[in-house]
Amino acid sequence: MTIAIFGNTFRPTVLNIMEIILRFFSTKKDTLLLDKELFTYYQQHSGVHSGYQHLIADDNFTADIALSIGGDGTFLSTAARIGSKNIPIMGVNTGRLGFLADVSVDEVEKALDAILHNQINVEERTLLKVDFSDGRVIDYPYVLNEVSVLKQDSSSMISINTYLNEEAIHSYHADGLIVATPTGSTAYSMSVGGPLMVPQAQNIILSPIASHSLTVRPLVVPDDWIIDLEVHSRNGCYLVTMDGRTLVLEENVKIRISKAEYRIRVAKQLNHTFFDSLKSKLMWGLDKRN
Repeated sequence: MTIAIFGNTFRPTVLNIMEIILRFFSTKKDTLLLDKELFTYYQQHSGVHSGYQHLIADDNFTADIALSIGGDGTFLSTAARIGSKNIPIMGVNTGRLGFLADVSVDEVEKALDAILHNQINVEERTLLKVDFSDGRVIDYPYVLNEVSVLKQDSSSMISINTYLNEEAIHSYHADGLIVATPTGSTAYSMSVGGPLMVPQAQNIILSPIASHSLTVRPLVVPDDWIIDLEVHSRNGCYLVTMDGRTLVLEENVKIRISKAEYRIRVAKQLNHTFFDSLKSKLMWGLDKRN
């Protein structure tokens, strides 16, 4: 088995997990592919000075499964590196919440053993694709969590004319608008009152940010619908973020959001379910009266 390993190079906890992984596979015949930046970080802080033959220097690699060591942000970066390779990703959590990266530090060896014995579940997660009316090409126009359209300054709201399958449905007057996948329903969208959605749902969520109207609420639509956004701003510009990657756009640039042509595969331990994560990480359904 070939395992690709990516990781956050800002948290020292990653070093401990690297030690666990390398020690676990030291007696195995499986091949580890280490992200070059991660291995450099590990070398600098662990005292290991020897080279490593199997490094990932670009996105030209293949593997049976990938490990993402860090938080959910690291998982999103790993998903961008995996792209359409159809490689399942398992996240090891060194962050705070960890919905995507849900393997805790004390579960690492158990998770690795589950991988080798094929005792995992693999979930298909919807991606969204972002296109721009000026024809610009960006390195990775896909998102696993959300696309956010935001005002650039702190003084005035923006107007977002929204079209679904080319039908004008609303002009949001707000600080912004989040277009989220089911995976992203527990991220930014949730923080502004968007609904929680099981990862297997075939929907897209539109969640306004600080809407000027009390009657405007999050909207759920089928994920095969086309969403077009036309933004008007007092300063003539606005921000768009794609899983944390940010662009500044002029207001004459329109955005089209559609379902991507491929999905990301997320590997989970057999005893890790979406509802377990809701209960343990968000205290979902907790009744303090008991």
